[in-house]
Amino acid sequence: MSGRILAIDTSGTRALVALGEPDGSPITERRWLAGYRHGEELLSRIDEMLTVAACPIAMLSGIVVGTGPGAFTGLRVGLATAKALARGLGIPIAGVATSEALLLAAGLAGGFDGAGAALLLPAGPSDRVIVVGGEARLIRGADDPQIESGRIVVAVDLPDRASPEATALGSAAEDRLAAAMLGLGAARLAGGGDDVARLVPEYVTLPRGVAVQKGEVRWSHDHR
Repeated sequence: MSGRILAIDTSGTRALVALGEPDGSPITERRWLAGYRHGEELLSRIDEMLTVAACPIAMLSGIVVGTGPGAFTGLRVGLATAKALARGLGIPIAGVATSEALLLAAGLAGGFDGAGAALLLPAGPSDRVIVVGGEARLIRGADDPQIESGRIVVAVDLPDRASPEATALGSAAEDRLAAAMLGLGAARLAGGGDDVARLVPEYVTLPRGVAVQKGEVRWSHDHR
């Protein structure tokens, strides 16, 4: 595959767009605090990054997009943008679980096996999500997460709801998320990528009154 890869992740309050080589090697990235307003800046951030990198959009040969777990609005914006670009340009798309990429990034930063660590993510103002071995579970309110003794914990976007050690690893993971997304995505694109119609987000929360659409994952409202 020639050309370059665009990676997009809008699963959390900090959004990310990155540009990489076909083998996943990072070229440049943009990260910003989007809060819950991902749609306001995503396209302009992509355009600015591609312009500065002297990479016309027609040079893109693949799209990588984070599928969560994450919040409703951000994930829908990121998935919709990535799908529209892939369809419009006629190029493959690959979905990468943001949790997998964060654990890989944390492991690279800390020198441990990220796949064996536990990832903590926010799920609204009071709940959290724990991801271990690819399985996600909702933690209600102030409940303590049940984590196996000795397992490394990585906490992302939880400055006041996790230990300083876990929070520091989470910050390190976010710093390396672009490289992890590009690496994982490049491998999936090399295998043909994903069916754009079947690529769905994994939500941790939904706005009140909003129903999940067919095929979308809404495990946090059903799992205990």
